[in-house]
Amino acid sequence: MESPIAESFQPSAHTNNLNCLLTNKDNIKIALAIGNSRLHWGLFAGENLLETWDTQHLSAGAVQRISESEKAEYLVQTVIRSIEDISAKNLLCLPTTPDFSSDRKLPLVPLPLFLASVVPEQTALWQSYPDVVIITLDQLPLQGLYPTLGIDRALALLGAGTELGWPVLVIDAGTALTFTGADVNRRLVGGAILPGLGLQLSSLGEKTAGLPLLSLPENMPQRWATDTAIAIESGVVRGVVAAVKDFIEDWLRLFPESKIGLTGGDRTLLLKYLTSTFPDTAAAVIESPEAIFWGFRNVFKEGIEF
Repeated sequence: MESPIAESFQPSAHTNNLNCLLTNKDNIKIALAIGNSRLHWGLFAGENLLETWDTQHLSAGAVQRISESEKAEYLVQTVIRSIEDISAKNLLCLPTTPDFSSDRKLPLVPLPLFLASVVPEQTALWQSYPDVVIITLDQLPLQGLYPTLGIDRALALLGAGTELGWPVLVIDAGTALTFTGADVNRRLVGGAILPGLGLQLSSLGEKTAGLPLLSLPENMPQRWATDTAIAIESGVVRGVVAAVKDFIEDWLRLFPESKIGLTGGDRTLLLKYLTSTFPDTAAAVIESPEAIFWGFRNVFKEGIEF
C-alpha cells in the first residue's frame, strides 16, 4: 500500500552513500538545533565538527499522517538523506574509510541524534526518532539560567564562552535578535530579545496596509529616505544597528575584556551594516556562525549524563 507521506518516503529503504559514516557509527553524532525558521544540523566525529547545514522544518501534518511503525524509519531516512545531500555537495567523508561513493547497499541504521529545540511542535515530531537525546537547560554547565531561557541561546552562550573565552556576549541575528551574556564564572548576567531584521521587514509588509514586502538591502540604507521602500529599510536596519551598538557598548562598560560573538542567519549583513556605521564597535565583534554547535561539542566533551 502506498505510504501516505511524501512521495520520496519508501519504508524499508536502504542508503548508498553512508559507508564512511556507518563504518564507525559509535563515533558519529548528529546535532540538530531546531530554530524558529529552520533546522540547523551539525555532523560530528567524536568532538570534531565536520559540517553544518540548514534545512526546512518537517511538515507536522505529513509526519502525523503516517503510522507509528513507519514514523521512526521516516525520521531516520530524513537524517540520512540530509547528510547525504550535504556530503555530496562538499565531498564529505570521514577518514576512517576511503570508500564513500561505493554502490554497496547498507541497512538503515539510526545515527545518534542530539536535539535542542525551541519549537515544541517540531520537538514532538523528533521524539519518535529511535536514538534521540533531548538537551535541556539543567544539563548545561552554566549558572543562573532561568527556566524559560531558550536552549538555543544557552547552547550558543556555552559554545562561545568555551571557544572565545569568558566573559562573553552572544548576539544571535536570527528570526529574533537576541543578546545573551555571561560573566567569567559562566553565570548568566542576562540578555534581551527583539524582532530580527527579516521579521521586522516581513511584519511591516504583511501587517500594514500599503507597505511593500522587502528583503534586506545589501548595503546600509540612507537615513533620510525619499521613497517608501528605502524609508522602511532605513527605519528597520538603522534601528537594529543602533540597538546592537547600544547593547555592545553597555556590555563592554560592564565587562571591558569580554569577547562578543555574532551568530545567526543575518549575522554577515548585520556586521556589514554595523561596520559601515560604527566601525569601532564592529571591530570588537567576532563572527561565530557555529556557536551553537560549539555548545553541543562542549556537551559531548563534558560527557554529560542524559
